[in-house]
Amino acid sequence: MFDSRHIKTFHAVVTAGSYSAAARVLGYTQPAITQQMKALERSVGTPLFTRVGRRMRLTEAGEALSRHAETILDSLTAAQQQMSSLTRLRAGRVRVCAFPSASATLIPEALARLAADHPGIRVELLEGEPPDSIRRLVRGECDITLAFTYPGLHEQVPEELVEIPLMEDQLTVLMPVGHPLARRRAVKLADLAGERWIAGCLRCRTNFLHECAEVGFAPDIAFTTDDNLVVQSLVAEGLGIAMMPGLVLSFMRHDRITGRALDPASRRQVSAYVLRDHLRIPATALVLDELKAVAARRVGC
Repeated sequence: MFDSRHIKTFHAVVTAGSYSAAARVLGYTQPAITQQMKALERSVGTPLFTRVGRRMRLTEAGEALSRHAETILDSLTAAQQQMSSLTRLRAGRVRVCAFPSASATLIPEALARLAADHPGIRVELLEGEPPDSIRRLVRGECDITLAFTYPGLHEQVPEELVEIPLMEDQLTVLMPVGHPLARRRAVKLADLAGERWIAGCLRCRTNFLHECAEVGFAPDIAFTTDDNLVVQSLVAEGLGIAMMPGLVLSFMRHDRITGRALDPASRRQVSAYVLRDHLRIPATALVLDELKAVAARRVGC
């Protein structure tokens, strides 16, 4: 109903007391002021000013609009300032959903870089394993999802999402330091057919069973847990061995366990996912850039 330029001009006329005075304040010509006020009166459907001699007086509608004009202009100014802060990265909120080993490695480093250069950007961290974390992104519960996929498991990305590859994460076998195969730099999965195993999340477990089947055995899974520290504790106590991503080695806390790469190498793809339209949101794009920079230093880990 209202053109914000007309409201600004109307407020100037009311404050200055006349069209000519408002024209001087705004740097317009008086005819331009007159045209804008006529356009505003057509919008509201009633006169806003009446002349009494050489003076202008507000009509009842003018009085009502005058009471709102300053509030309207203040709100517009506040909105413009907020939009400017968002686009210039002085403020903003980004919700990131990530799986545990990414939350313990990639995320802290990326957020530290972000906080140093853009302290006004607030990042909220959620935790979730794929595919549930992907579904949360589609439902609008987060802005960026970090997830992983395995080469042997064929999965389709929802068409409204963009996948941004970050890194390849090499799989390792965690075993007690005294294990006979711990002396090797790399181990063959087939050589571990007789071991007891500790399996992880559903997607990792599915890939693990697939890889074991590829080399001809069905593993004896003694324990299943999504908690990486629990896996490490079980391995340290000699209760089994585990196939774990290389990112987990970054926060191993037990000195009684060690990790050995698989031969041939096995890897998972770690990617960021975002709604296509959200790539144009400055704060989201900035967080993605920081994640890419951090992941680039870990390629092949």
